[in-house]
Amino acid sequence: MSLTFDLHSHTTISDGMLSPTELVAYAAKQGVDVLALTDHDDTGGLAIAAEEAKRWGLQFINGVEISVTWKKRTIHIVGLKINPEYPELKAGLAALRAGRNWRAEGMAASLDKAGIKGSLNGAYQYVNDGIIGRIHFARFLVESGVSKDTKAVFKKYLVKGKPGYFEHQWANLEEAIRWIVDSGGVAVLAHPGRYDLGRTNMLLLLEEFRALGGTAIEVVTGSHTGAHYVEFAKYAQMFSLKSSVGTDYHGKGVSFMEMGRLPALPNNCVPIWQDWPEALLTSTNVTKNNTA
Repeated sequence: MSLTFDLHSHTTISDGMLSPTELVAYAAKQGVDVLALTDHDDTGGLAIAAEEAKRWGLQFINGVEISVTWKKRTIHIVGLKINPEYPELKAGLAALRAGRNWRAEGMAASLDKAGIKGSLNGAYQYVNDGIIGRIHFARFLVESGVSKDTKAVFKKYLVKGKPGYFEHQWANLEEAIRWIVDSGGVAVLAHPGRYDLGRTNMLLLLEEFRALGGTAIEVVTGSHTGAHYVEFAKYAQMFSLKSSVGTDYHGKGVSFMEMGRLPALPNNCVPIWQDWPEALLTSTNVTKNNTA
C-alpha cells in the first residue's frame, strides 16, 4: 500500500483556518495517512491534534515551522518528530511569538502610511487564540476590499518593497536547527522555491543548512510548480539531503493546494520518512474511522 504523507499544515494556533481537531478530521477525510502539524513558532495544538488523530486512525507527527532570518531574508525551517516539551525549543518559540506582536505593529504602521487604516485591529479579528501573522493582515485586506484574494495581497502588499512590509529579526539558522535536532527532531527547509534567492544564494543556504544538521528539503509542496519539483530534487541529491512533502495547508481559499492532492516525489528522491515506522505500515493496519 502506498501511504499518503502531508508533513506541513497549519491550524488556528498560528495562521490556519481550522482548529487542530478540525484539521485532523479534514486530513483523514481527504485520504491523508500520515500528517504533521507544523504551526508557525507554536506547538500549542499538537497534543489535541494527536488525540484526534488516534480517533481517525491517522499517524500523527509532532511538528513546528520556525521563522528564521538568513542574510536579511526570512526563511522557514520545519521541525518534524520534535519533542515540544524540550526546554530550549519551548523558550525559543516563546521569544519568537513575542516578537510577532511587535512586527504586527510595524506592519500596521506601514499600511497606515499607504492610506490603509485600521489594519492592526482588523488583523487581530482573525487571530482567535493563536499568534498573529501576515495571513491575518491578508484576510483583513481582502475583507475590506483592498485586494481580491490573499494571493493578490502577497503580490502587492506585506512583502519586501511593498506596503505592509516590516523587517524583523527572527531566529538565526543555527539556533533553529539546534532547537529541532536537540529535541530529537529532524530539520527540513520549507518551500525553498518561494525564497527567490538565485542559484548562488540557494547553494550557500543549502550548504550551511546541511553543515548545521539539516536533514531534508521540501521538494513537493503546495506552492511549488512542476519545475520546482525537478529543481529541488536535484538540489537534494547534490547535497545528500532527503526530500519531504507537504501541502502547507491553511484552509479553503487560502491554500496553494488541497490536502490529499500532492503528487509523488520524483524518482531520484530519498523520502524523509524512508526509515520511519510510519512508512512501514501496510494496508492491514492502516484503518481510518471515517465515522468518527
